[in-house]
Amino acid sequence: MPEFSHFDESGHAFMVDVSEKHENKREAAASGWIQMSRDCYHKVKEGSMGKGDVLGVARVAGIMGAKRTSDLIPLCHILNLTKLSVDFVTDDDNCRIQAICTVSCTGKTGVEMEALTGTSVTLLTIYDMCKAVDKAMEISEIHLEEKYGGKSGDFKRGEYLQKREMEE
Repeated sequence: MPEFSHFDESGHAFMVDVSEKHENKREAAASGWIQMSRDCYHKVKEGSMGKGDVLGVARVAGIMGAKRTSDLIPLCHILNLTKLSVDFVTDDDNCRIQAICTVSCTGKTGVEMEALTGTSVTLLTIYDMCKAVDKAMEISEIHLEEKYGGKSGDFKRGEYLQKREMEE
């Protein structure tokens, strides 16, 4: 079982020292869903929401949020991100939208938190722009999909969940 890396022997929080680590390419993708009423969903897809292009604004907000992760999460390192994208998948049957944030950098620490923050900010922006039409929207299933690079190796959620299920 890995140890928590952000606590010292006395249980005090600290920022991990990465000065001795080697730089390498890091990439992570995270995703999450927002479910809404049928009326709201169609307004978003058609671009007829009163506040404008919901997904376009949410994409930019997610990118901005990911870039500001170290300002929001106290023990995150400031990273020089080299790639950042937000994509959407629409689910017409269930009136929901998936946001997927992918982040890359060459650095000494991973970009998982940036991908998760970008996804969260994207979904929160959709909620903010649509709340006049549907206050009962639900944001769910925000999680890391995959990550590459670094000491702990690569991670793919699907493979990890299969392995975990077999062990239980």
